[in-house]
Amino acid sequence: MKHMKDDCRVIDAAMADLLLEPDTVPATVRSHVASCDRCRTTLDDLRSTMALMDEWEAPEPNPYFLTRLDARMREERLAEPANWAARWIARVRGRLAYGPETHVRPLAATALTAMLLLGGGTYMGITSWDQAPLPPGQAAVVHDLQTMDKDAQLLDQLEALSTTNGPSD
Repeated sequence: MKHMKDDCRVIDAAMADLLLEPDTVPATVRSHVASCDRCRTTLDDLRSTMALMDEWEAPEPNPYFLTRLDARMREERLAEPANWAARWIARVRGRLAYGPETHVRPLAATALTAMLLLGGGTYMGITSWDQAPLPPGQAAVVHDLQTMDKDAQLLDQLEALSTTNGPSD
C-alpha cells in the first residue's frame, strides 16, 4: 500500500504533462494511471475541468464601468463624516487611498536621490579601495616600479614551482 502511495505522488507531479502533452509522458506513468483508480479519477476530473474552462466565455465589461467608478470615488472623497475623529480618520484614509491633494512624488524622488548620493558618498569615503598611502618623500613612479619588481619576483617563483612540480614528459 505504501509503495502505491509513493507511485501516486510521482504521478501527481507528472499529471499536468499527462493532461496537456500525453505523448511526452513515459509509458510507466501511463500504465500506472491505467491501473490506479485514484490517479485515473484525478486525471478524469482534470480533463472535465479543462473542458469546462474551454467552454466558458468571459463576460464583456460594461462600457460605463470606469465612469461610474470615478463618480463613486469622487462622492466618497467629498462625503463629510459626522464627528471630528471620523473626519480625521477619513482624511488620512483618503490620502492613503486616493493620494494627497498636492503631488509629492517628484519631491520624494528628489529626496531619495539626495539620500542615495549622500549615502554612497559617505560609503565611498569610509571604505578605502585604494592602495595604502605612499610614505612621505617617495614618488609614485618609484612605488610603481617597486610593486612591479615584487610582482615579477612572485611570478618567477611560481614559474619555478610549476616547472619543478609539473608532470614530467
